[in-house]
Parts: sequence; structure tokens; C-alpha cells
Amino acid sequence: MVSWRIGDSPIHHSPTHQLTNYCITLYYVAITVFDVTNNPFVYGEVVPVAAFADRIDELRRLVRDLRASQKVFLISPRRYGKSSLIRRALASAARDGAVTVEMTVSSFSSYVAFLEGYARALAAAETKWDRAQSWLREAVRTARAEVRYTPDATMRSPGSGSVSVSFPGVRSEREVSRLAEEVFALPAVLAASRKRKVIVALDEFQAIAGFNGGSVEHALRAAVQHQREVGYVFAGSEPSLMERMLGPKRPFYKAGPVMRLEKIPADEFAAFIDARFAQSRMRPEEGLGAAIVDLAGNLPYDVQRLAHETWDEVRSHGRKRATLDDLHQALARLLAEHAIMFEAAWQRLTLPQRAALRAVVFEEGRELHSADVRARHRLGGASTVQAALAALTRDDIVTRDGARYVVVDSLLREWVARRTF
Repeated sequence: MVSWRIGDSPIHHSPTHQLTNYCITLYYVAITVFDVTNNPFVYGEVVPVAAFADRIDELRRLVRDLRASQKVFLISPRRYGKSSLIRRALASAARDGAVTVEMTVSSFSSYVAFLEGYARALAAAETKWDRAQSWLREAVRTARAEVRYTPDATMRSPGSGSVSVSFPGVRSEREVSRLAEEVFALPAVLAASRKRKVIVALDEFQAIAGFNGGSVEHALRAAVQHQREVGYVFAGSEPSLMERMLGPKRPFYKAGPVMRLEKIPADEFAAFIDARFAQSRMRPEEGLGAAIVDLAGNLPYDVQRLAHETWDEVRSHGRKRATLDDLHQALARLLAEHAIMFEAAWQRLTLPQRAALRAVVFEEGRELHSADVRARHRLGGASTVQAALAALTRDDIVTRDGARYVVVDSLLREWVARRTF
């Protein structure tokens, strides 16, 4: 057996689980060998392997399903590290020889723009420009594809550049529908052309519901269910929308396995944070990792952000020990930097919404409809509270976490607690 330890939690894996052992070894080596002059905590982007905390079981399961060409639905609230998990899974699949394609559905302003972007991403997966141009034009016959290649202006990498794809002749709803059928079939065409498995990741997948009603879901489901050499991960960060898309009356009902990303265990996350400080030759005060995880609401993005800024706070003073005082100094600085943005967001809220938001913060999101809580925070009637919470949820200011409401951004939560009345 191979044993590896995060904090006080042993993780055991059989030597036959080569993928898991590889991931753990890569993770261990990466966090052990890095430039100690660089901040070891990363946020605001897909995190590198070294900064990727835990998720070993989730990674193993996702890679296994994608290897088997499953159509996986990954549901995760924002800031849980969904995109980083997907990137790790795609990297593993690429090492196994798969062709990987990823795109963010919510980046597109129209259905046609999405289809063009999807076709572009698949064409870019071809290693040779002329072959990509040829098979794309051959595969899409209902609409003339304008395919252009722009070489890399820096000329640092011979043959590198960008591909653009457009379908200027597509205008009517019928033309769009026929185009969609052929574009959604492209991953299978790519797999046959390259004679390799293809893995497609569509992030923020819930945004697809905004394209041309439910017909998009029907067209995509009809295409992917026949693609035996293509694995998909449909990932979404609005759990309620994603859950509805998987309901009995929707096209993707029982279309594939569903993964629901949960929070990383707080004690393991705290041990990870303390270890990262120590490995950068900065000694953390006892309880620092736990305090960072708690203040950040145990959200991976917020934890990495607060740890990053605390590390910078210590390094800026030329010290080798990170303390709780450094954490609170970093928090105060972050709140000051975000004050204008938070003030603007506060001003946009109605008075009932402001009162409800304060109640979420000070009551930790519990029993907000009770008479005591409504009286304590002057919330008005239960229907008023419900309407205010619904508006805050729609605006992605608060979200549900089991039986309680929580503020999505832990910094906003602290700003509300300290700066509003």
C-alpha cells in the first residue's frame, strides 16, 4: 500500500490505482519543489497543480468517467474550484493521448456565436491548419464556413497561431437549427479524423438554456448520445438551474453520471494552507490555516485569496513568521481595496434587501423567517423577507447552503458586518 498524509488525515491507495498515485505524486512533488520567493497561493485563475488542494477522489472519478466516454454533469456553487478540477482532469486525459477541448458557454452572446466558438475550438484541436480547414468545411455542409488562420505575431513558436470560424450566411431559425446539428456532430468527426478519444468540457453549461429555448438541449442531447469515442463534462455553477436541466421532463434526464462538488473538509484545507506557508519557508502561527479557512467561509477561491494576501503581508515586512495579526491586516487591506465596489453594490439594494443581507450575515443565514429574527433586524413580514432573499439570490449575492443562506463573497460578508448598520 502507498500512504500519503494531508495534515492528520491519512489517505491510502492501492498500487494498482496508477492514476491516483500519479496525481498524488505529482501534487506532492509540486508543493515540495517551488520557488520560495513566489507566493504559493493562487486565486482569480485556474490554479496550477501545486496550489490545487485536495479533490483527489473527485479527480479520480471524473478522469475515470471521461476515459469511459461518459457524459458527466458537474454541479458546483461558484468559488468551489470547479474549473481547476476540470483543467486537472483534461490534463490527465491529454497525457493518456486524448484530444481535449474546453470552452465556457456563458462567454457567448448568441446561439450562432456559441456554435462558431464551438466549431473554432474543435478546429483548433487539429494539429495542422490545412487539415483542420478541410475537415471542418467537409463536415459542415449546410452553411459555408469562413475559416481563417492568424499566425502568432511573436513568432516564438513555429506553426502556432489562432483559428477563427464564422458562418455569415446563417440567419433564419431553420438555418441555425441545421447548423447546430452538424456542429454538435463535430467531436465525433474529430475523434475519427485523429483516431483518438476526444474529451469536451463545456463550462457554465447552464447558460445554454438561454440560447433559442429548449431546442438547444434537444439538439445537443441527440448528438452526444451516439458519440462513443467522445467524453463530455457539462459543468455549471448555478446548482438550481443545473438541477432543473437534469429533471424528468428535460432532454438531459439520465443522460450521464452527476457529480456534485462539495466543500473541501475544513481541517484538511487548513492543514494544506499551513503546509504551503511552511514550504515557502514562512512559519505559520498555530491555528492560522484554520482561521483563514473560517474567515473565507471554506470557499476555495476565497481561502486562496486570503492566504495569498496574508503571505504578501508577511513578505512585505521581511518576516519569516505568519501570524493571526498578519491575517487581520491583510483582511483590513482587502476590505479597503474593495470598499468602493461594495458600497456601490450596497447602494443598488432596496431597503428590505439591505436588511435581509445584514440578517444573513449576523444570523449566519438561519431562521430568517422567524418572528424573533424579523423583529431583531426589522425585516417586515415573512413574504417581504422571502422576496428580498429571492432577489439577493438571483443577483448572486447570497446562496443556499443546506438549510441556511450564506453570502457568496466572504469579503462582502465582512464588509457588511463592519461597515453597515
